[in-house]
Amino acid sequence: MSKQEQERKREIKEKLNKDAVAMMLRGIDRYNPGNLEALECYVEVQCEKGDYDLEANLAILKLYQFNPTCYNTDVVVQILLKALNNLPHNDLVLCKSLIDPAKFDEKIIDKIMQLHDCLETCNFTKAWSLAFDDPELRGVIANVKGFEEQMRRFVVHVINITYQRIEKSVLRQLVGNLPDTQLNQVMQKNNWRDEPDGYVYIQNQEDNVKTRNINETIEFENVAPVLATYR
Repeated sequence: MSKQEQERKREIKEKLNKDAVAMMLRGIDRYNPGNLEALECYVEVQCEKGDYDLEANLAILKLYQFNPTCYNTDVVVQILLKALNNLPHNDLVLCKSLIDPAKFDEKIIDKIMQLHDCLETCNFTKAWSLAFDDPELRGVIANVKGFEEQMRRFVVHVINITYQRIEKSVLRQLVGNLPDTQLNQVMQKNNWRDEPDGYVYIQNQEDNVKTRNINETIEFENVAPVLATYR
């Protein structure tokens, strides 16, 4: 990228804020390709600052649908990584639905989808290996502020709703093979505690089971046609 292009990007970023982007997404302007450059810069801002705006990112993918020649793999990669960071919400699935299926043959996008599958299926050991042992994927992840922390947040969420007790060696692998100091920090933050038999107590899952009463209201006019058939 030339110095002139870098300067132009810097100027655009300085003018970007939530209100400015919201104006771009209002009404018919949402589909204005003239806004694409600013929206793409906004994705970079999200990655640099750790912010997230799903609506703006979906608008970019929609513009790529309408203007295939404007498609930018680097921007799509950033959008997918930000969406992946918002698990357990289905943001990545929403983004995926707006991308040309042929683009999934691109190596880097395919790797992000593999990472998503690993996280969705709770294959966390493989997910950590894929994210940080693969040079290409590690390189793009490095540009997304807080990615590792957000990925660990999702893993911790799953552990909290799944386990009552877990071997500490297994727990260490699930949260990214952390050294003792960092693992203890994660445990302390989540109120997990060491037990003398080499296990870690997570929480009593029975306390999380809640009964729910479901009340159904059916209006007479809804069942009248059915009753009429049995006269």
